[in-house]
Amino acid sequence: MTSTMNAVRIHAYGGPELLHYEEVPIPRLHSDDVLIRVQAAAVNPVDWKIREGYLRGFLNHQLPLILGWDVAGTVVEVGPEVTGFKVGDEVYARPDIERDGAYAEYIAVKASEAALKPTTLDPVHAAAVPLAALTAWQSLVDAAQLQAGQTVLIHAAAGGVGSFAVQLAKARGARVIATASAVNIGLVTELGADQFVDYTRTRFEQVAKEVDVVLDTIGGDTQRRSWQVLKPGGILVSVISPPPETTAAADGVRSAFVFIQPSGQQLTQIARLIDQGQMKPILHAVLPLSEARQAQVISQGGHARGKLVLHVAD
Repeated sequence: MTSTMNAVRIHAYGGPELLHYEEVPIPRLHSDDVLIRVQAAAVNPVDWKIREGYLRGFLNHQLPLILGWDVAGTVVEVGPEVTGFKVGDEVYARPDIERDGAYAEYIAVKASEAALKPTTLDPVHAAAVPLAALTAWQSLVDAAQLQAGQTVLIHAAAGGVGSFAVQLAKARGARVIATASAVNIGLVTELGADQFVDYTRTRFEQVAKEVDVVLDTIGGDTQRRSWQVLKPGGILVSVISPPPETTAAADGVRSAFVFIQPSGQQLTQIARLIDQGQMKPILHAVLPLSEARQAQVISQGGHARGKLVLHVAD
């Protein structure tokens, strides 16, 4: 194996023009790492938010930085402390967001952050899963403790997180009210939504009543309007911004903020659901690694239907 690879990095914070496709050193392994030959890497909103510098006070990054924290590929080397993986394993992961990411031909990932990829998915589809599916899992299962028979309102249900959240909620036996634009009614209904709200024509609070859980993937005015649809004791879970605790307390409901954490264990459970046919990724587009700049422009536009994926290698 050579000592260098192609990757997409930023050397400063700013617009998409600061993404540079260039030759860089292959990452060195820590003792508990696996080295993955990247076959595909997904593009997420957090990528361009980091590129623009929005999370500088929250994350400890060193520039230059390789972006992208959704990966699928093949293990080519394991650290001396790793026992759960071997060379040749096909894996997927949402790596530590404070390390170099997956817009590259190789990435070093903690073994605890990786899992064997779903056997029913190719690497391009597998790369679309970890970050969005883990966000849905940690929001609905961990934070909201969603139970069978409960009702959940999922905003932006055709997006990356929303599309997985609809499927996960149905797998847990919940009733799903989903918001999206009219063009996505077929997709969202196919994923399992029981009730569809076209947010461009109907205010969701006129339709959703006595809801147990709201999953907020939008923030702002949508979050503010969501309090009134919750039943007493219900919970609003946001993946965008921490909901005001005073608002929740005043309304007799609860709130939670989820900033996704890596978890190979949860990815193993998600892979099981995928292989059982209960969940699947939705792809908006697949582009080559060299077009990461264009992929981020599409992501930043805010209307991607499902996930954007960079194809790196077969």
